[in-house]
Formats: sequence, C-alpha cells, structure tokens
Amino acid sequence: MCLFSYAEDPDPDEQAPAGLLFVPVRTQAAGPVLRVFRTPLGERTAVGFSRRDLLTATLGAGQPAIPLAEAALRALTEPLGIDRLVVDPVLTARAVGTRPVYAAEPADAPVRAL
Repeated sequence: MCLFSYAEDPDPDEQAPAGLLFVPVRTQAAGPVLRVFRTPLGERTAVGFSRRDLLTATLGAGQPAIPLAEAALRALTEPLGIDRLVVDPVLTARAVGTRPVYAAEPADAPVRAL
C-alpha cells in the first residue's frame, strides 16, 4: 500500500502556461523590436519576465519592455526558428565591447595606435 498520493503531483516535464510576460525590446523608429538572447550553449531564445521588477533586477532600470502573452511571444519567435522561451532568467552577461581588453594592461595605461 502506498502512503503518498501522486494524483496532484505535476510531471516535471509538463510546463504550465507563463501568462502575461514583460518582454525586453529595443526601441527603433518603426516601433519596439523584440530582443533575442542566447543560452550559454549559444542557442537563440526568447526571454520574458513574470514581473517588471525581475526584469529591472536582471537587465537594468533602463531596459524597455512590453507586456505580451506567452502565446504571442511564441508566435513572434516561431518564424525566426526560435522555439525556446526562458522565463525569469537571473543571469546575464554584459554586452560584447568593440575594443578588446587586455589583462596585462593597467586601467590607466595610455592607448596605443596599432
């Protein structure tokens, strides 16, 4: 006889709908453009946040966002070949700079012409 009831235990692979998400965008002259991110392995992914304060904590206060339903976000990214959606990520990397930084140079070293 089993002492535990598994009737209400959700399958870990079963995903519940995320509902309304705050989705990071870039502002362009034609309107907002969806930002697409990459996973640590390089796979393109859409990102959404369940609360605005989580978006601000991860991407900063200046990050514009629009509210979208999960289904709408998936519909926008599907034609781009993006089928992954990450909700409430907590880690992000800084944007790649245009000038290489060398560990051997001190921060106050003069810039040398190449």
